[in-house]
Amino acid sequence: MKKKENGRTLEDEGLELIRESGGGQGKRPRSFLMWGIFLVLPLYLADQFTKWLVYRNVEVGTGFTVIPGFFDIIHMRNTGAAFGILRDIPEPVRTYFFLGITLVALVAIFTIFSRLRQRSWFFKAILCLIVAGALGNLTDRFLFGEVVDFLSFYIDRFRWPTFNLADTYISLGMVGLLVTVVFMPKEQE
Repeated sequence: MKKKENGRTLEDEGLELIRESGGGQGKRPRSFLMWGIFLVLPLYLADQFTKWLVYRNVEVGTGFTVIPGFFDIIHMRNTGAAFGILRDIPEPVRTYFFLGITLVALVAIFTIFSRLRQRSWFFKAILCLIVAGALGNLTDRFLFGEVVDFLSFYIDRFRWPTFNLADTYISLGMVGLLVTVVFMPKEQE
């Protein structure tokens, strides 16, 4: 095999590139699986568990005060997206619309994650937050035809729309994505 000026072969350089990029194609799916098990799954389970607690113990439209003048638990149902966006879509179309949007988002996220090389753990965590939130709300749509919301924050007469942990994950993920795109330095190809 022909050696280059630095005494290394093309094969040596190729193996080094594979190591630097995460060990080749075989490691990326395992990496996503590890992130899924240790971040997506616990977040998803926390979302579903808190919704189940509210579903089982608090009647729809009722609730209780946790921090007077600031935070209540109120069992609400949301037929729309996060914070009630798009709730006026007709019933027969709504479930399929949100299923389609969720599937497109998940495929995009899986594709991005599988092509990551040396991206930071922060970026991977952002993607996992979005996946956990999307799966949490999608599960509700299949179980109830709508999403269980229960976190209600307010100050005086200003009340933020009621939401859940999945909405929180998606919102934090989108803010993190924005921060990453706007403020993080681009990697050199």
